Amino acid sequence: MTVDHSRAPVLEALEDYHRNGRLGFTPPGHKQARGADPAVREVLGDSVFLGDVLASGGLDDRLTRGRVLQRAQELMADAVHADHTFFSTCGSSLSVKAAMLSVAGPHEKLLIGRDAHKSVVAGLILSGIEPVWVEPRWDAERHLAHPPSADDFDRAFDAHPDARGALVTSPTPYGACADLRAAAEVCHRRSLPLIVDEAWGAHLPFHPDLPSWAMDAGADICVTSIHKMGSGLEQGSVFHLRGDLVPPALLGIRADLLGTTSPSVLILAGLDGWRRQMALHGKELMGATLELAAEVRAAVEEIDGMHVNDRDDFCGPELADDFDPLPGVIDLGGLGITGYQAADWLREHRNIDAHLVDHRRIGTQITHGDDRETTGELLSALRELGRAARNLPGSPQVEVPAPGELRMEQAMLPRDAFFGPAENIPVAKAAGRIAAEMITPYPPGIPAVLPGERLTEPVLRYLRTGLEAGMHLPDPSDPALDTVRVVDASAA
Repeated sequence: MTVDHSRAPVLEALEDYHRNGRLGFTPPGHKQARGADPAVREVLGDSVFLGDVLASGGLDDRLTRGRVLQRAQELMADAVHADHTFFSTCGSSLSVKAAMLSVAGPHEKLLIGRDAHKSVVAGLILSGIEPVWVEPRWDAERHLAHPPSADDFDRAFDAHPDARGALVTSPTPYGACADLRAAAEVCHRRSLPLIVDEAWGAHLPFHPDLPSWAMDAGADICVTSIHKMGSGLEQGSVFHLRGDLVPPALLGIRADLLGTTSPSVLILAGLDGWRRQMALHGKELMGATLELAAEVRAAVEEIDGMHVNDRDDFCGPELADDFDPLPGVIDLGGLGITGYQAADWLREHRNIDAHLVDHRRIGTQITHGDDRETTGELLSALRELGRAARNLPGSPQVEVPAPGELRMEQAMLPRDAFFGPAENIPVAKAAGRIAAEMITPYPPGIPAVLPGERLTEPVLRYLRTGLEAGMHLPDPSDPALDTVRVVDASAA
């Protein structure tokens, strides 16, 4: 079948909607901006409201006979070599839950890399799936986690032959990548599916110099956030399916269980338009982006006290298998400041927002939306930061545990701990108790504490010292972390 990637079904249907002068007596209630607050229209512009129409009974007819969304999803699947693609307007936080629920159910086991995003943990809480944690490959020198190896998953399957499949995160927010082909082979040898949380890899299919992406590596389900490294709107996500280990109808009904019945056509249009852009021009765009990123990385290396993590830092025995250079992770150890200080200084003094921030690094991601004007501003700001760093006040030191101290015992299922009887106790008395909540440094959003884990002093000390140094913890019940929510002692 010939596929025409110059078409964009959602965008074309939206154009027809306006050309035909449709008048909807349906949601949304702003009625094509007419009812919107004039002050809101002034800030957002009318185009936002004009693109906000009902998906069925508006963009398409009430029975979706135009197959607008289906045709857009088929084009997306073809662009990334998938058999089926599903759009999500609720972000990859929904997509990864749908993927998990299509592979395992309550009290069934799923192998999961312990460097998984908090949305994966939320999926465990909602589903009652029993996690079998597979240890990441820890870089003790840089205090970084890289994806588990295929051998790690192989050993975990041997220890848990009743597991229903595996989930790996690749790339990580830092750009570290797993050997997905080998991981898929480990799963398929047992006729079990591999889920890849590829939220940070939307760009990977579109240039040969980038790491392999999940569908070409043999994964069964791949979750991708188009808004992260692509040009979709926030919350725009897709999940792809290949092979016959997971029935597409099953994945669809699991997604329907979680998704909204009021999908945003604006987000759907962003997904559709991004696919067309990349299918037609992706290699050219990504090639230019890689060249630009290389220039930026070389320039940052010339700033005293800064180092851009590269392949030599991340890849090698017991480290990552591949590396994406576009996240632009800068180690600030030579400046003697934390990533929290650097991010705050860049925002306050140069109106520049860094993304990933931790105790010694910032992430300055480069995408096809950048050019020498934007990167020039970034480099100018980084040079000024390098000069200003010596005058910044000292920051409290974050006490990062050794790799062996980071892992805590999973004493209860996450779901049982989260929903069971609980109490809030002083953090000084929490070591040894079972957590009833997540505690997650954000970004990147990898929980340091999961419901059901038995708390230890090194991890609690890491979080308390991190909070004092500027770490953002969005999810504990006590944002100051003076207290921690734990399982009631009588129920533990």
